[in-house]
Amino acid sequence: MPASLAELLDAVERIAQQAGEAIMRIYARDFSVEVKEDDSPLTEADKAAHEVIIAALKALPGAIPILSEEDIAGFPGPDDKGRYWLVDPLDGTKEFIKRNDEFTVNIALIEHGKPVLGVVVAPALKLTYLAARGIGAFKVDANGKRTPIHAAGKPDAGARWRVMGSRSHANPDLAAWLDTLGEHDLVPMGSSLKFCLIAEGRADAYPRLGPTCLWDTGAAQAVVEQAGGRVETLNGEALSYATPERHLNPHFVVWGHQP
Repeated sequence: MPASLAELLDAVERIAQQAGEAIMRIYARDFSVEVKEDDSPLTEADKAAHEVIIAALKALPGAIPILSEEDIAGFPGPDDKGRYWLVDPLDGTKEFIKRNDEFTVNIALIEHGKPVLGVVVAPALKLTYLAARGIGAFKVDANGKRTPIHAAGKPDAGARWRVMGSRSHANPDLAAWLDTLGEHDLVPMGSSLKFCLIAEGRADAYPRLGPTCLWDTGAAQAVVEQAGGRVETLNGEALSYATPERHLNPHFVVWGHQP
C-alpha cells in the first residue's frame, strides 16, 4: 500500500536527520574539499549525506525516482504519476566550509511539477522545518517538539520590510529591486534557511536574482507554501519543477504573504 503524505513526512524527517548526523560527524573534524565542473565546492559531507539519503529513499514503498544534486545523471525522470524525490544532500556547502553553521539537508517530493512535501534540516543549529500538502508547516526543535509555523503576512503600510539575502552570492541587481520595495532591513544568511525564516514569520521577503538549481529550493518552497507564503518568478508565476531536465531556476522571490 502506498504511504500517505503524513507517513512519508515522518519517514523523510528521519532520513534527513540521519543525513544531518552524517554531516556533523565530518563537520567535527578536518575534511577534504573538491571543486566540481561548475566550480562549486564538494566535500566529504556532501557525499556522505547523499549516500544516506539515497539508500533510505530507495527503501521506502513506491519506488519513486530520485533527482539528487550529487547524481544528476542517474535520474530517470518522473514516474507515471509525475512524482520524483528532489534532494540536496548539503545545501550551503560554502557555509559548511566556512563553519558558520548555516547549511541544510533538503528533501522534497515533487508531484506534477509542484513540491507537495518538504523537509529542511539544519543539523548544526539542531532545527528542522517540514511541511506537506494538507498537513501544514512545522518547526522541530532540538528536543523533537513539532510546532506549527505561519508566514507573517504583508507588512503594514509604512513598516520596514525584513528581507533575507544570500550570504555568499552577491548580485548587483539586488539594490535596484530593493529600491522598488521601500524601507527595509537586509539580513544575509546561507542555504535554504532564508525560506524557512519567512515560513515561520521572522522575515517578509527573499529576492533571488542569481542562479539556483531545483534542489536548492524545492523542499523549502513546500515549507513556505504550506505556511501561507509563496515562491514566484519575477513574472508572478509559481516556481515550477515540471521540467527537471532543466536544472536551473529562473530568478524568483519568496514572499511571506499572498497577493
